[in-house]
Amino acid sequence: MSIKKTPSKNEILFVWFNRYAGVTIKTPSKTLVIDPVDIKPRNFKNVDAVLITHEHYDHLDQPLVSQIHKLTQCEVVADPTSARRLQNVIPPEKLRAIHPDSEVKFGEVSIKAEKSNHPAATPVSLIITSEDGVKVYHTSDSLPFPEMAAIGKREKLDVVFCTVGIAPSTSPETGVEIARLTKPKVAVPYHTGLTQDLKKFAELLKKDMPKVTCLIPEIGKIYQVSKKV
Repeated sequence: MSIKKTPSKNEILFVWFNRYAGVTIKTPSKTLVIDPVDIKPRNFKNVDAVLITHEHYDHLDQPLVSQIHKLTQCEVVADPTSARRLQNVIPPEKLRAIHPDSEVKFGEVSIKAEKSNHPAATPVSLIITSEDGVKVYHTSDSLPFPEMAAIGKREKLDVVFCTVGIAPSTSPETGVEIARLTKPKVAVPYHTGLTQDLKKFAELLKKDMPKVTCLIPEIGKIYQVSKKV
């Protein structure tokens, strides 16, 4: 889903556009679309990059990624398995594979891949750093894993998207554990179609981490987050 407004310095805008991990992130200079499924390609305009975390049906839709690319001429950055599946629909000069500990840059915006604790072939989670240093951690379908504590300490994250449902073994409790490990400024529950999952996450987070802001997203609504100080 496109975001027409341009964020100011030291902030980003985002939209959660499906009940899975579909998120558009807009920095002052770039627009990134993560895991687009269950949405029309015409809803995306002026996209700089599509990012794919793994090959499951609720994260990778090859025809849709191809259509977005044809409409916007964006680049596509994907985990190795998804990149192989996209080879026949995305030109090689526009397709990049990314794996844990690798990094891709679009101008001054960085996308760094981390591991993902999820039963897919080659899943990644993603740290996106804006040109002003706003840091967003998109955990995709991941369950918490111990290294998230080191990621949080190193990156000083502003926003973390926390999986709370649908994916195997995930729950509001595992989502809160992601927040506990990464210690973001703002924790955003997602990857569920159940309002009670989002509310339960918010209740648990308030009890366990009262200093962390919980932002319960509505699908299609634009949110603004400023750099952590």
